[in-house]
Amino acid sequence: MRGIAQGYLANDNRPVKLAIKNLVVGYLDKQSGHTLVAVDRVSLDIREGEFVTIVGLSGCGKSTFLNAIAGLVKHQHGEIRVNDRIVNGPGTDRAVVFQKASLLPWRKVGRNITYGLELSGMKLAEAREKASYYVNLIRLNGFENHYPHQLSGGMQQRVNLARALACDPEVLLLDEPFAALDAITRELMQNELLELCEKVGKTVVMVTHQIDEAVLLSDRVIIFSARPAYVLDDISIPIPRPRKGHIKDSEEFRELVSTIWRVIEGNANIGGGI
Repeated sequence: MRGIAQGYLANDNRPVKLAIKNLVVGYLDKQSGHTLVAVDRVSLDIREGEFVTIVGLSGCGKSTFLNAIAGLVKHQHGEIRVNDRIVNGPGTDRAVVFQKASLLPWRKVGRNITYGLELSGMKLAEAREKASYYVNLIRLNGFENHYPHQLSGGMQQRVNLARALACDPEVLLLDEPFAALDAITRELMQNELLELCEKVGKTVVMVTHQIDEAVLLSDRVIIFSARPAYVLDDISIPIPRPRKGHIKDSEEFRELVSTIWRVIEGNANIGGGI
């Protein structure tokens, strides 16, 4: 199945925030000299305020796809638009949160959050005031003057989220943001991200390997095929918001996880195994 992924969007009147049309992303294999296609003609419309997650086999092209949206990787064909403006490279309308927090070790929490604002030319006093709001939002009051090495992994990633949100991007891109955390911290961070997204109302595109995480957080789950990636399925998550982690115990939740897994597993078997 290739072409535009619709999900429940036919009945959604919100404007399209992120539009991706016939996107092809490849890279040069230096050993063979050939261009290998990682993303193959993917088209998606993502509405304002939607939380959309990309899942699929390891190495299928999920992170490459996200990096293309961020403007960090060039695409060979198709187009990416944010608010109908063509994306040709990195921009302030998009912010990325990677697996590792990558905080500046010589800056305290508050000044890590202001970093992007300072680069954009905002005066330090104004940037600090804005950072204070996000410190409160991520519940790190009292840690503003701590250095990254004084924080736990979960706290560091909360600072990373705050730094991205402080720049007020149109689209927030999350690349396995909790992959480096232990299982308990990951569960807690999922719940915190749910609350955070409901407060700020951002359009979010996330990549994850965990199907239950995708179902918990998302309005839609996009399933990528084995590489080169194309859209196998687009599954709406009808679980009402606000959500809490305990919904994972429900029959509806387990059935959605099972449905997504069957699609991924079926494609893996066709492709010769996982």
